[in-house]
Amino acid sequence: MHRYLFIGGLHRSGTSLLSRLISDHPQVSAITDAPVPENEGCYLQGAIPHTALDGAPMRFATDPRQHLVEGCQYDTRAVRDRMEADWAPWFDASKPWRVEKSPVNLTRMRLYQQLFPLSQFVVILRHPEAVAQAVSKWLPDPPEELVAHWIAAHRQLEDDLRYLHAACVIRYEDLCARPGTTIEGIHAFMGLPPHPVRQEVRDGNADYPVEPILRAGAADRWGYGTGHGTQPWTPHVAHPLRAQREAAFERLNPR
Repeated sequence: MHRYLFIGGLHRSGTSLLSRLISDHPQVSAITDAPVPENEGCYLQGAIPHTALDGAPMRFATDPRQHLVEGCQYDTRAVRDRMEADWAPWFDASKPWRVEKSPVNLTRMRLYQQLFPLSQFVVILRHPEAVAQAVSKWLPDPPEELVAHWIAAHRQLEDDLRYLHAACVIRYEDLCARPGTTIEGIHAFMGLPPHPVRQEVRDGNADYPVEPILRAGAADRWGYGTGHGTQPWTPHVAHPLRAQREAAFERLNPR
């Protein structure tokens, strides 16, 4: 019996990096070598329409049509069965866990929990100023508008988390600073034994000049301050089993 771990987050937040690190575990399978951008599973299924507009960077997360929750038109057994069938060829059937990584998972977690009741979710955040700078090569929007989108998207995330049984929120900056303990924490969240991180992890935030855009206090909930600043924060870890919840939290929240 396989289980799904869905990874979501805004574009350029580190979802691809996180997926690679998690799926290096021998009990985890991920989509690889698919003829779609960044091996994103949203392109490989036909149950939920996905066009260039549906997952548009710095657009989808505040589009009410993309916020898919329990009871929506896609909350049906037929949708679940079609997604399972479309995804199955891309996973190793011998491994119990399947990681599906698509940025739009950020706005689909509540629906996916209904379709796949034993699924778990990981959301990765990255400093809003760094995300704004990273996506600016694609979009003409002023940096202030991109940061405002980030804030609105994660305000919605905070509300959605109340509905999820097994969800974990981490930060890109912590993953880069402590890749070993961060991935160990996520594997503990999945109920898996530790597995060493063998891939090199570098902090891509260093590629961007510090340009204070974020309004002071606007992202304190996530431990982000203006000028690429970060502060200590308490990661979100929810899991029905206390042992897995506490094991993950201990590794993701080093003292």
